[in-house]
Amino acid sequence: MTPFAGAEPLYLDANATETLRPAARAALIAALVLVGNPASVHAEGRAARSLLEKSRAAIARHFGARPQDVVFCSGATEADAMAIHGLGSNRPILIGATEHDAVRAAAPNATTIPVNADGTIDLATLDRLLARQNGALVCLMAANNETGVIHPIAEAASLCAAHGAILHVDAVQAACRLDYDYLALGAASVAISAHKLGGPKGAGALLVAPAHADALAPLIRGGGQERGRRGGTQNLPAIAGFAAALDTAQLGNVARLAALRDAIEAGAREAGAIAVGADAPRLPNTTCLALPGLSAETQVIALDLDGICVSAGSACSSGKVARSHVLDAMGLGALAGCAIRVSLPWNASDTAPARFLAAYRRLAARALRKRDGFSTSPEERAVAEPAII
Repeated sequence: MTPFAGAEPLYLDANATETLRPAARAALIAALVLVGNPASVHAEGRAARSLLEKSRAAIARHFGARPQDVVFCSGATEADAMAIHGLGSNRPILIGATEHDAVRAAAPNATTIPVNADGTIDLATLDRLLARQNGALVCLMAANNETGVIHPIAEAASLCAAHGAILHVDAVQAACRLDYDYLALGAASVAISAHKLGGPKGAGALLVAPAHADALAPLIRGGGQERGRRGGTQNLPAIAGFAAALDTAQLGNVARLAALRDAIEAGAREAGAIAVGADAPRLPNTTCLALPGLSAETQVIALDLDGICVSAGSACSSGKVARSHVLDAMGLGALAGCAIRVSLPWNASDTAPARFLAAYRRLAARALRKRDGFSTSPEERAVAEPAII
């Protein structure tokens, strides 16, 4: 029996969804009892509208935007699509090779900007591409969801300005983990999502620089909500939770998370793993671990059976584990199919590294015995090679 037998599952998949912050939960529940529609003019409607605008102002303040330039939507997928649909109209579009599928799907004919071996955007190639494509829209994530690698957004924004291009930043993973004001750096728009920073699922926002606000065109038309830029009644409980999560997030927690991440990484390396992207600046809570010779799917399932919740690739892939385009773009070759992501939530305990590593070492040892030709028990084979139903 392991030291952690019978324990609650250990959640290490914060980049898919952060743990809900207590203040966000309280704000969500309080908003649920408001009966009015924010668009109604009676007292109940005005109460709902007041909360909506209070939340909008709080979110704007946190990200250096004006309240009128915060457009609420269902999440970052919609925010990314809204930016590309509006700001990218009649412009060439360039996207990073490791962008989230939300961006890739919204701009299927975009020119791809390669990344360096460490996962950071190739600025020299971006410069050359911008010189050939006048007035382009560049879409670049602040930090990668799979590896945690942080892109040089300030440098990319400077290149865009020099070439008359505009920049859309997907800041989903960076919000509340990095202290950057992307609008101040020169971004035309910024996408954020509530559930990636400790708020509820179902709310996101597109922040738009004033100079580009008129370029937005609604993807969803309806009753004129969000200044005519996004139809449909706003998800007020989720938005209230969104604002509360931001108000209570503490960037001072990042040093503690980085120490926990480094402990996990050190132990995993001793067990035979390769830490992907570790030579680049990264989010403090994220490590991408490749275990040569063992598929990511097998690792995720085996760890789940051991009570450890991690993922491989993006969480927005209909529950499937597929080969990562992010790791392919970094030139990992066969290792791209052997990597998992460990992402610590804001409330990760100090015992998380020890518990994860106990399970990971067992997994790595089974994989090593299999590679070296040693026999394993039926129970070990069932975990090392789970049936796929």
